[in-house]
Amino acid sequence: MDHGAEEPADGRAAAPRGDYFVQSLERGIAVIKAFSAAEPELTLSEIARRTGMTRAAARRFLLTFVDLGYVAVSDRRFRLRPTVLELGFTYLTTLTLPQLATPYLVGLSEELHETASVAVLDGPDVVYVARSGGRRVMATGITVGTRLPAYASSHGRVLLAGLTDDELDAYLEQAALVPRTARTITDPTVLRERVAQARERGWSLVDQELEEGVTSIAVPVHGPSGEVFGSMNVGTHSNRHTPEQLQALALDPLTRAVQQLERDLALTGIRSDHPLR
Repeated sequence: MDHGAEEPADGRAAAPRGDYFVQSLERGIAVIKAFSAAEPELTLSEIARRTGMTRAAARRFLLTFVDLGYVAVSDRRFRLRPTVLELGFTYLTTLTLPQLATPYLVGLSEELHETASVAVLDGPDVVYVARSGGRRVMATGITVGTRLPAYASSHGRVLLAGLTDDELDAYLEQAALVPRTARTITDPTVLRERVAQARERGWSLVDQELEEGVTSIAVPVHGPSGEVFGSMNVGTHSNRHTPEQLQALALDPLTRAVQQLERDLALTGIRSDHPLR
């Protein structure tokens, strides 16, 4: 085992690790996460810099992944191979919520000609677990598996509204409320008010707080026992619809889709302690 105390490449202080911790596994995962949709091909030097490793260490990990079939190399540039999807496929195949939600998302995107998605809360972030793109492509490039900060998104507001007061207090104490745009709410008191508003209304609309030009509206998805463990939203470019227009256009169809999904969830008996929670 390798228990080195190397600081993460993003500069954050490393959390205390137990004696069980295998740092080489963490570093191997960091190599895979160095790739992105914006930069699907990277050189050895770029990967070493992004992961905080030496070139020699990064090279060993990369060549191991090449041997395992997860990474390809051409002209000294590395890229992920489709085989890497095997690492998450088993988890995805156990999910019930995305499978049930997808037909309703497709229906919404076809009706409204906008994007529709379902997300769950995972720590300080929302994670997209199902998505259907409208005829117009949004700039965010969000796909299944994308993580975004809960405080700045419509998904996040309704999911935070489903927390207990103690859970919300803990979130607000720990969350780093960093401005994503000039409109992002970073005052914990104001954010708490917006979450309370979402809880009272049963929906949340966020206008250009996560990304300039992106407006979205979300409704919570309740499980059979009434608990909130997911959310469904519709997103648009702000130059197509004002917040008021998006609410008028999407809130009723979105609410109907969620109600239909909740009936399906009740029939399956899915619980909030499902792995998505």
